[in-house]
Amino acid sequence: MNVAILGASNKPERYSHQAVILLAQQGHTVFPIHPAIDEIEGHRVFKKLGDVPEPLHTITLYLSPSISAGLADAIVAAKPERVIFNPGTENPALEEQLSQAGIAVVRACTLVLLRTNQFEPK
Repeated sequence: MNVAILGASNKPERYSHQAVILLAQQGHTVFPIHPAIDEIEGHRVFKKLGDVPEPLHTITLYLSPSISAGLADAIVAAKPERVIFNPGTENPALEEQLSQAGIAVVRACTLVLLRTNQFEPK
């Protein structure tokens, strides 16, 4: 499954960094997104969502609501099947925009979903 990690970090203690690793370990194709990083754990980092060359199934969000608020158009244009809002990233206005665009909105921790075999849609 193609997964973009918006707000990916090169700091190992950050949950977004751990998500890149665990997603890849579980066989997903990862597309970390961060404007100032070139590589995370051997994975190319894309500067913005629109730079990802593949269709995305899932976008997992690790950005504060103040930052994610300006990404609605880019997320809708990427046409993911779902967007996961990790704890602390909840943004009701953005969630509503995505829902209206037909994108499934999930409030959950990506790491917990992966570790409990709930990440794959049923």
